[in-house]
Amino acid sequence: MATRGRQLSYELEQLICEKYNNGILLREIAEKSHISEVTIMKVLRRNKVPLRQGKQVSSDKEKLVIDLYKAGGSIARIKTESGVKSEQTIYHAIKTGVTALEDHFLVPYADPARISMIFFLVRLDCPEIFYAVTVKLRKWPQSDNLEILPEYLFDKKTIRQQQKAMSARVEKLARAVSTKTELEKELYIHDFICENIHYDKLKKPYSHEIIGPLGHGVGVCEGIAKSVKVLCDALGVWCIIVISEANPKKKIKYRHAWNIVKIGKTYYHLDATFDLSLSKTLTRHDYFNLSDDAIFRDHEPIMTDHVPCTDGSHFYYLEKKLSFTKQEEVKKRAAQAAKKKKPFLFHWRGGYLTREILKKLLIGIEEAAKEKGKQAKVSLNWMQAVLCVEFEDMDEAVAVSMQKSDDVDNVEIEQANEGELL
Repeated sequence: MATRGRQLSYELEQLICEKYNNGILLREIAEKSHISEVTIMKVLRRNKVPLRQGKQVSSDKEKLVIDLYKAGGSIARIKTESGVKSEQTIYHAIKTGVTALEDHFLVPYADPARISMIFFLVRLDCPEIFYAVTVKLRKWPQSDNLEILPEYLFDKKTIRQQQKAMSARVEKLARAVSTKTELEKELYIHDFICENIHYDKLKKPYSHEIIGPLGHGVGVCEGIAKSVKVLCDALGVWCIIVISEANPKKKIKYRHAWNIVKIGKTYYHLDATFDLSLSKTLTRHDYFNLSDDAIFRDHEPIMTDHVPCTDGSHFYYLEKKLSFTKQEEVKKRAAQAAKKKKPFLFHWRGGYLTREILKKLLIGIEEAAKEKGKQAKVSLNWMQAVLCVEFEDMDEAVAVSMQKSDDVDNVEIEQANEGELL
């Protein structure tokens, strides 16, 4: 049983004050002294010890909490590994209050920047909270709490209607592959996004939330990444959203959002936004289950620490046996595709894709196309070493005037979307 404050000796009260002044958390003092936190607060006030205003968590521990959360850590794990309690309380209070559509609610005092970060993490972790994008904070004198005032995008009646519609939409989509493997579920989600969602160049507010892609068929990277996560959550596939910073030096103006998924015991990068931006007619898988080494060829570093993605064995083109190391194999498969007049998408992993190697590949593709009376149109995702070849019938006049496809400069270089403002 915890000891009451009035029963404490002078020596013990001074020890409590000393520990608190040395930066030890109330929780730790309480646990080690077998004294309630309420009693400790009374002792501190009685001895006129200045109380810390939300600064009981060091910057290192604060970063640890955020990193653990971004890496997919549960609240229980965060509590065990960090020893931090206030962030958990704030997290749950925000999630509970916003889910209940409260106009205002209280959280333990913390730095406003920390509150904003936790709110940001709640929204990433819970894409179904699509209707609250910002909050206001109010601090009352002599209070240990902050008042949170969420700003909702719609009135509460409209929100409830949209919640019902989104829930039904997600449930219907998930039902179609509920008995499939994790990898099959992931592929289904990716292909649904790429085949049914259009990138919103106007960047409407709802395009940043799941109601954009899942309700209106349009979205930006944030809304697409959230849609991937909400569908993964519904299907029991581990998934988080990660964010990269802008890089003005590389003319990357905005942050970018994508996903990390866990298939079996292995983590992979999945960027549906980049894939859907590569083609309007073909379903691309250039960014399906990439390793860290592969994704960061054309993605900026993630803002926080993340789980390592060291395995590329489930990369789509590798799994589908469309990843080649020999030029003659490329020519052979190109001839098969030309005969069927089907697009030929493949990944080159026979060493670094230099201009010289590319020229040799193009010569083989051109020869294969001509043998079947076709002409080849080639586009290249250079950073990911993925080539897209489309075949068309070629009459004699075209054959005479056609520019040689071994001209490397004649190949269309594809540029995936670089992200948008979050």
